[in-house]
Amino acid sequence: MAVSIDKVYQTVLALANKEQRGYITPQEFNLFADHAQIEIFEQYFYDLDQFQRLPGNDVSYSDRVTNVENKISYFKRYDQNMSSVTSINGDVFIEDNPGQGGEDVYKLITVRLRHKAGQPLYVAEEVQVGSEQFLYESSPLAKHTKKRPVYWKRTDTGKGISLRIYPRPQISDPYDSSVDGTVVISYIKKPKKPNWAYVVINEKPLYNSTSAVDFELHASEESELVYRILALAGVAIEKPQLTQIGAQLTGAQIQQEKQ
Repeated sequence: MAVSIDKVYQTVLALANKEQRGYITPQEFNLFADHAQIEIFEQYFYDLDQFQRLPGNDVSYSDRVTNVENKISYFKRYDQNMSSVTSINGDVFIEDNPGQGGEDVYKLITVRLRHKAGQPLYVAEEVQVGSEQFLYESSPLAKHTKKRPVYWKRTDTGKGISLRIYPRPQISDPYDSSVDGTVVISYIKKPKKPNWAYVVINEKPLYNSTSAVDFELHASEESELVYRILALAGVAIEKPQLTQIGAQLTGAQIQQEKQ
């Protein structure tokens, strides 16, 4: 699934050094690689929105919506248990919880919770802080319940994004063993930051596969990664021809995918 960062780096170097256009250091490459990966990753969601408004086809492997959803599916995480729930405000600090490796949440898919052991998990509806929040609280029919919880996003200084959930869940109750304030979220994570790791031998950087981090994008994105990094490298080494070539190749590939 992943794209080899060493293969992309060697390809970029080969193209950049052709006709003595310039050398790209590992530090520069890593910066460009992260930027290019994020650009391609975020483009998935714009493409999905665009393709869903166009006619599709019955062949799954050539359907544009299916192909984009397959690329996004690698980043989906389901039913990740949230352990940091405060007993006072019912806040869940997302950055402290998701994934075993501290993955960053890019987009929330669902928030589900229960208040008692043995209960099913109920889907919480997101509401906007302000007029919508007060409207829900003041309406007897729309007011949140344990079977129809709600949440809204908050930003806490130094703690990142949190979810404030109502009714407020509790992790445990010393006087009631049946209390089980379980909160789970499903979300799309951000791709890990790529890194072409190296060791210096005889004043030259040599690839260190043990510490390297490959691109997390679909294997089909290898060419576009090369083109985008070339375009960025052309700016850094003041070679506009390189930037032009990278931009032209990127444009040609995007046009082919969207025809």
